[in-house]
Amino acid sequence: MASEAAETAYRIGDSDERPWGGWAVLDVGSGFIVKRIKVAPGQRLSLQYHFHRAEDWIIVDGRGVVEISGKPIEVGPGSHVHIPATATHRISNTSDEVLTFVEIQRGDILDETDIVRLSDDYGR
Repeated sequence: MASEAAETAYRIGDSDERPWGGWAVLDVGSGFIVKRIKVAPGQRLSLQYHFHRAEDWIIVDGRGVVEISGKPIEVGPGSHVHIPATATHRISNTSDEVLTFVEIQRGDILDETDIVRLSDDYGR
């Protein structure tokens, strides 16, 4: 069952360092994952979309610009953005401090196989 796969794709405490910053899994449940994501100053995530999940981002610290379906949105602490499945999106840290946000993924496939990268500064 897809939601069972979503439950086991990640475990609480999983984390990874990336060229742009890193992430850590805070919670996992049936059909959802909660991550803390940190973006280093001047860095950005790839322009991407997902077929099987929607995401909600809540900015905790720092400032940046979120692009959703080509529309830029300035964000700071307390900002919330909703990213529907199949919408292209990325976040850029435009400040000189780490940008931290909480990401809530909801859907049937919640793993790295459901990322389609359209543009990536790091050649992935």
